[in-house]
Amino acid sequence: MSFDPASFLPDDLLARIRDRAPIHDRENTFPQQDLDELREAGYLSILVPRELGGAGLGLAEAALLQQRLATAAAATALAVNMHLVWTGVAKVFSDRGVPGLEFVHTGAVAGEVFAFGISEAGNDLVLFGSGTDAVPTGDGGYAFTGTKIFTSLAPVWTRLGLHGLDTTSPDAPKLVFAFVERTDAVTTSDDWDTLGMRATQSRTTRLDGAAADAGHVVRRIAPGPSPDPIVFGIFSVFEILLASVYTGIARRAIDLAVETVHRRRSQRTGLAYSQDPDIRWRIADMGLAYDALPPQIAAIARDVDEQVDHGARWFTLLSGVKHRAVTMAKHVVDQAVLTAGGSAYFASNELSRLYRDVLAGSFHPSDPESAHATAASAWLGPVDS
Repeated sequence: MSFDPASFLPDDLLARIRDRAPIHDRENTFPQQDLDELREAGYLSILVPRELGGAGLGLAEAALLQQRLATAAAATALAVNMHLVWTGVAKVFSDRGVPGLEFVHTGAVAGEVFAFGISEAGNDLVLFGSGTDAVPTGDGGYAFTGTKIFTSLAPVWTRLGLHGLDTTSPDAPKLVFAFVERTDAVTTSDDWDTLGMRATQSRTTRLDGAAADAGHVVRRIAPGPSPDPIVFGIFSVFEILLASVYTGIARRAIDLAVETVHRRRSQRTGLAYSQDPDIRWRIADMGLAYDALPPQIAAIARDVDEQVDHGARWFTLLSGVKHRAVTMAKHVVDQAVLTAGGSAYFASNELSRLYRDVLAGSFHPSDPESAHATAASAWLGPVDS
C-alpha cells in the first residue's frame, strides 16, 4: 500500500498552518499553534516505533511529510526538522541495535521537544569538533560551557542535544554528545531577527555549566571524521530532512507560479500568460529542475532505512542531495518570482517570503564548499599533503 502524506498532514491542517505563516514571518514570532496542532496530530513521534507509541514511519515517509509541510510554512517545517532529526537518529540507533537514545523516543511520545545544539560560530568542523567545553562531573555526566548558534525551537525545547570537547579525561580529547535540560545554566538570547525563516526562532544559546547526567550522555568519540553511529545518524537524517524542506519550498513556488500565469492575461494578446512561449519555457525549466529531487531524496532515505552499506560514499551522497536540493530550490524560487512579475516584489506576496526563506539553505551544513570538497575527495582521492 502506498504512503499517503495527507493521512498525517490533512489539507485543513495545512491550510491553517499556511494562513498563520505570513503573520509569524511579519511579527518575527514562533508558530506555537502550529507546534501544538502538529503535536496533537502525533507528528512529533512519526519516527518513533509503534510499540513505543509512535507512528513507526521510516525516514523515507518522514521526508515526504516534511516536503508537504514546507509547502504550507517553510519555517515551521525547518523548526520541526530539528526535533525530527533527533528522533530520526534514535531510529538509526534502534534499527542497528545501538543503545543509548531510547529516551528520545519515549520523550517524543510524552510530548518533549528536542532541539539541535551543534552549530557554533566559526566551527567549520561541525560534527567533527567543538568549541564547547565538556567537563566530566565525576559521576558519568558532563557539564557544558560554550555558545551554540542557530538553535531552532529556542522558545519551546525541553531537551537540547549537543556536543562538546572533553580535554581533561585520561583518554582526552573526546567529543561528547549528550542532552541537557533547560535550566538556569542555559541562556537563550532573543536575537533572532533575520532575512528569512523567521518563525524558526533559531536563537543563540549560551551554556554555563549546563549539566547532562550519565543517562543522557550518548556518545564519547575521538574528534575528526568517524564511522560512529552518532555521526552517521545525525549527518544522514539532518541532510535528508533539510533537502526535503527546501524541495517543499520549490514545489510551493512552482504551484504559485502556475496559479499566477493561469490567472493573469496579457493586454497585448488577450491570452492568459500560461500561453506565452517564454513563460511556458520558464515554468518547464522549473519543473524539470524540481522533478529530479523527490526521487533522489526517496532513494537515499530508503537506503538509510534499509541499512544499505554505501561505505565512504555515504557522505558524498548525503551532502550532495542537500546541496542539489538547495541549489534547485533557489533557482526555482528565483524563476517563480520572475514569472509572477512585479507583485512578487511586495512583502505581502507569498513568493516574497519563499524568496527570503530559501536563502537560509546555504547556511546549513554541508555548505557548498564542504559538499564540493567531499565530492572531490570521493572522485579524486584526498589532496596531497
